[in-house]
Amino acid sequence: MEKLKYSKLAIKLTFGIVIVGVLICAASSIIGYEQFKRSIQGLYKESAYNTAETALSYLSAEEIKAYSEVARAYSHGELSREDLSRLVDTERYAEVSRQFDALRAAMEANDVFLFYLDTDELAAYNGTREGWEPIYYIFDSYTVPELSYVLGDRSSFNPAFIDELYGIVTTGELSDSDFISEGDYGYNTTALLPVKDEAGAVMAIVAVEIPMTTLASSLRTYIIYAILITVIIVALLNFVFGVLVYKKVVKPIDAITREAVGFIENGNRISGNLGEIKTGDELQYLAAGVLKMEKDINDYIDNLTKVTAEKERIGAELDIARHIQSSMLPCIFPPFPERDDVDIFATMEPAKEVGGDFYDFFMVDEKHVAIVMADVSGKGVPAALFMVIGKTLIKDHTTPGTDLGQVFSEVNNLLCESNSEGLFITAFEGVLDLETGELTFVNAGHEMPFIGRKGEGFKPEKIKPGFVLAGLENMKYKTGRITIEPGDKLFQYTDGVTEATAADNSLYGMERLERVLTENADSNVEDVCKAVKRSIDEFVAGAPQFDDITMLCLEYKKRFAAKTEGSMDEMTIDAAVENIPAVTDFVNEHLEKAGCPQKAMMQIDIAIDELFGNIAHYAYNPDVGPATVRVEVNGDAEVVITFIDHGVPYDPLKKADPDVTLSAEEREIGGLGIYMVKQTMDDVIYEYKDGRNILKIKKNIG
Repeated sequence: MEKLKYSKLAIKLTFGIVIVGVLICAASSIIGYEQFKRSIQGLYKESAYNTAETALSYLSAEEIKAYSEVARAYSHGELSREDLSRLVDTERYAEVSRQFDALRAAMEANDVFLFYLDTDELAAYNGTREGWEPIYYIFDSYTVPELSYVLGDRSSFNPAFIDELYGIVTTGELSDSDFISEGDYGYNTTALLPVKDEAGAVMAIVAVEIPMTTLASSLRTYIIYAILITVIIVALLNFVFGVLVYKKVVKPIDAITREAVGFIENGNRISGNLGEIKTGDELQYLAAGVLKMEKDINDYIDNLTKVTAEKERIGAELDIARHIQSSMLPCIFPPFPERDDVDIFATMEPAKEVGGDFYDFFMVDEKHVAIVMADVSGKGVPAALFMVIGKTLIKDHTTPGTDLGQVFSEVNNLLCESNSEGLFITAFEGVLDLETGELTFVNAGHEMPFIGRKGEGFKPEKIKPGFVLAGLENMKYKTGRITIEPGDKLFQYTDGVTEATAADNSLYGMERLERVLTENADSNVEDVCKAVKRSIDEFVAGAPQFDDITMLCLEYKKRFAAKTEGSMDEMTIDAAVENIPAVTDFVNEHLEKAGCPQKAMMQIDIAIDELFGNIAHYAYNPDVGPATVRVEVNGDAEVVITFIDHGVPYDPLKKADPDVTLSAEEREIGGLGIYMVKQTMDDVIYEYKDGRNILKIKKNIG
């Protein structure tokens, strides 16, 4: 409050009054100064031209013409200096010179002179000649007689007047310019009056230069008076207006300011001083407004304290609810660490403290895994509670062998019984048979899933959605079926993903989601979900989240294979090229029973073609002999295929591997087939024992 001892507002207003007064007086003084200056200059100009006309009256036109011709003749070297001097010494020339002197003295002029200009020489002037003397004097009456010129003398001229002189000589008209110049003794005005001959041509010019002594002194006097008047006016304005402003404005505002600061510093204590301000204008209304504001602030703080306490209590309860909801959703990944045939990752980010979306996954039995993705209408606590009911019912009713359409029909009727709030659920449930790859599913008004086929990227699976859960009783839901292969992925989500909204109200959309999924098709399930979430965050760029964002990704890694003690089978057949398909079919029959993936089966088929073909070509050549093919599948999902023949000893593993960096033309023939076998099989072993070639290949098909 000590800072308000001297009113800053009063200082600012006083300073403003001074500035405004000075500006007004300065503006009026400048305008008056210019008018006064122009007026005096006009008088001097008129006096100079009157003097010039008087000087011109001393000579007749014939005399001026004669003198001009003499000056011209002398300037062109047609007349000697002696002849010129005789003309100057004549009585008439002396008489006119005395008249010029008398006129100059009477008019207090600096100079009165008559001169001749050569028109041709003046026209050639380009403004750049130094020391150029364009005029030829006829008469000259200067303040200092010793410096006066006589007939025929040449002299330079004020360069500023040269263009004006040329205009006067060529047009014969007076110049509109004010010839004002500043010399050693102040400002001077010059009059240039043309003298014309009978034909109207300018033959000479009378010039008069008069010092404007009155102008300088008058202007100084004017400026002094203007400054004094300005100071007096500003002082009076400042005093009168300052007293008025202090009483009517500064003092009430200062009181309002002190009360406002005191309200803050004194713990929101309200005093009665604001009610005492009675100015009858806006300041009184301002004081009343500040007083009411102080009362409203105190009331607001009291209410805010109560509301904050209640909000903190609700926030704590919602935080507990959020933790409870999070704990109800599976959140440990990988979810089935002991299994190598399936992997799942899921995430849910609620728009509020608790959300209405939910996901779930669980093993129905040893070879069936179920996934659930659902979205409850509405947000907040009601949706979260309904979500708990829906999630529990769906999981409890999903049992081995139960039709999924029947599951949703039963769950729908149960939800309708306890749906007093009119909520509903869009839901998708799928059960994957890990042995066959068949995915049975049911859709209750939910988003279509994306299927990522191995090597093909993700595409939306266009399935017909049924009616939402808890919408109408006794609804019938149909079960659908698709087949996926090992290495394929399934991505399911809620509409919070595709309807994520940027600041310009544009939606994330299905096309953008499909592009991001395809770009990350080779990533693991966790990285797929994280890539989608990262893409959504970049798209919305900080815009508020209006809906829960939930997603789940499942990867079918390999077919389910029950643990066995192992099996072995063999066949003996002639080592002939035409028997290769029979050998391949025999081996594949056992591979299919063992749940061998297609890729591994194809690699084994290529190895059979290469190895049995070598036996057919080289073992008994040129005869044909028997070959035995033995297939063993052990409990660790490892396949061992043994080729046995009684032909000539031959170890194909001794052959050096081909240089695959060379082109086909540069590479040596042979060796590529066995090289491919060694690259695709886990192990290749050869031995010659008891007169037999024994070659084993091993491949893990788990």
